[in-house]
Amino acid sequence: MIDLVAKRYVKALMSGSDTATLTSIYNELKTISTAYSDDKFVLIINSTEVEISKKSDLILSFVDNCSQTTINLIKLLAQKKRLNIIPDIVSDLKRELSVLTNTYEGVIYTNSKLSDEDVSKLNSQFASKFNVNLELTQNVCDYDGIKVDIDGLGCEIGFSKERLRSQMIEHILRAV
Repeated sequence: MIDLVAKRYVKALMSGSDTATLTSIYNELKTISTAYSDDKFVLIINSTEVEISKKSDLILSFVDNCSQTTINLIKLLAQKKRLNIIPDIVSDLKRELSVLTNTYEGVIYTNSKLSDEDVSKLNSQFASKFNVNLELTQNVCDYDGIKVDIDGLGCEIGFSKERLRSQMIEHILRAV
């Protein structure tokens, strides 16, 4: 339900703005949404004892030289008691901006750090394959293999040693 409400606000923002303005609004809201990871901040936003104007002033204090559109959006959200959907608005706005600018972000999951040359090769190959502007980052974790996840395109390509091993065993057992 919250996602549907957030989509309406994103749709309204997109209908009245160009790409540069939307990018500016996105960056401002992204800065604001980082505060939602703090439990104390969320308690203040959800509190019924704190005045609505104080909540909106607190949120707007996170961004220097905030645009009038963002100020109006925050005040409207505060008035409608929907300040808790700002992170959802940010994620939806990011998705829509990716489509507009044909620019996507992806993550490479591996268990060892890849060289910058390998990352740039993967980046250029996937960018040319999908005909998009792409920025890949690395996430060194315990994934036994390599996996590339491009969120906005819904693309996930991976190679796992464990999966290969299980498929080989299965193939051998079928052959016997």
